Amino acid sequence: MAPKKAKKKTAEASSNVFSMFEQAQIQEFKEAFTIMDQNRDGFIDKSDLRDTYAALGRLNVGNDELDEMLKEASGPINFTIFLSMFGEKLKGTDPEETILNAFKIFDPEGTGVLRGEEIKYYLMSQADKFTEDEVNQMFTNFPLDVAGNLDYKNLCYVITHGEDKEAEE
Repeated sequence: MAPKKAKKKTAEASSNVFSMFEQAQIQEFKEAFTIMDQNRDGFIDKSDLRDTYAALGRLNVGNDELDEMLKEASGPINFTIFLSMFGEKLKGTDPEETILNAFKIFDPEGTGVLRGEEIKYYLMSQADKFTEDEVNQMFTNFPLDVAGNLDYKNLCYVITHGEDKEAEE
């Protein structure tokens, strides 16, 4: 008897939402889903969202706001839909190289860092201007080093991969 041929992956299989993420990322999304699925029924519904907000300290979430969130899904939010929603949101993120090249304009020596005051100036004065609060929030999430510099290479990595390169090692 001839050996069975391995089934070829179809185009549909390659569009599988699970193929969009690394296994570690899927595990993190699963943990987040489990935390949000407060009643443990395998679906995130309005009650789960309300409870999640309450756990985060926001008690006055309106029904309209929760309904708008639920409308973003194509149906009841099980884990696969949850993962698909994140995949769709992340598709709009530029590739790491594109973001790095944008920062390199301000770093002709290629040091990988930018002076914090300089990047603050540009963010608050050019194109889609940031507010001072938005810049401060960025510096809270991505602190300047002791010399007052922003490690933009790590920032780009976090934007495109979702975690700190140093924390990963």
